[in-house]
Formats: sequence, structure tokens, C-alpha cells
Amino acid sequence: MVDEVVLRSATETAWSVYRAHHPEVDPQDSRCCLLERHLQRRGEDRESDTEELAGFGIADLHRFFRDGC
Repeated sequence: MVDEVVLRSATETAWSVYRAHHPEVDPQDSRCCLLERHLQRRGEDRESDTEELAGFGIADLHRFFRDGC
């Protein structure tokens, strides 16, 4: 199980970094929730820290927006 603090911090970091580079993205965009679910699964698959999960999260966000998720 991924630590809730690590998950929340990684999600917030990835979302903030992504939005800093893409200010047109609405802060309430539903893909933030999708991101958190993806990061939770990644964290459950293996031991992860906040920085590693945030990095995965930024990559996931680029893919979500490119693919129109």
C-alpha cells in the first residue's frame, strides 16, 4: 500500500508542475483525479518515494492530455 502522504504530495507536485507549464489547464480538471489513481497503482506495484511518483505523474499527465483522456 502506498503511503497516503507520499501519494498526496506526489500528486500535488506533478499537478502543480504540469499546470505551471500549461496554465490553460483548469485547476479543477478531472485528470487530476485520474492522475492520483494512476500514481496509487504505481506505488502499490513497487516501493516508491514522492519524487519518483511525481516524475511518473508528470509523464502520465502529458500522456493524458495528448491522448484526450
